[in-house]
Amino acid sequence: MKTLAIMLLTIALAGMGCEPSSRQVNVPVARPSNGPMVVFPDGFKIDCELADTDETRQQGLMYRESLAPGKGMIFIFTQAGFYPFWMKNTLIPLDMIWLDGTKKIVSISEKVPPCAADPCPTYPPTGNALYVLEIAGGEAAKHHLKSGDSVVMQHFENFVAR
Repeated sequence: MKTLAIMLLTIALAGMGCEPSSRQVNVPVARPSNGPMVVFPDGFKIDCELADTDETRQQGLMYRESLAPGKGMIFIFTQAGFYPFWMKNTLIPLDMIWLDGTKKIVSISEKVPPCAADPCPTYPPTGNALYVLEIAGGEAAKHHLKSGDSVVMQHFENFVAR
């Protein structure tokens, strides 16, 4: 039975102009993300890790040695407020984007450098926010983000700040 299945598969592949191969070829396949993501006005998508508890908000992106384009962390707070950030134990420059409850950009701090020595400076927003998105330094400028722009948050339905 197994031999018959292999023969039928070989015939089917040959009929499609394909030849079976003994070596395996790894072809990257673009897969749509079904996890939380933020979509910029230009359509660029950021796959987001969540910082939705006190512990994850405190840890943030500390000790990361890199952050790929299209990746980020979104901090979700229980209520809108004034949330300054700092770069304690953060090893890479980041863009910080504060968003209000309507997903409108309140403030952006670009290419914030790692903290070189204590005390670390803080980076305050210009207004209250419910979310803060951290992405690789330079990404905000690359996608022409500015205060007042709106983003789309997808696949956040089941996430609530705690």
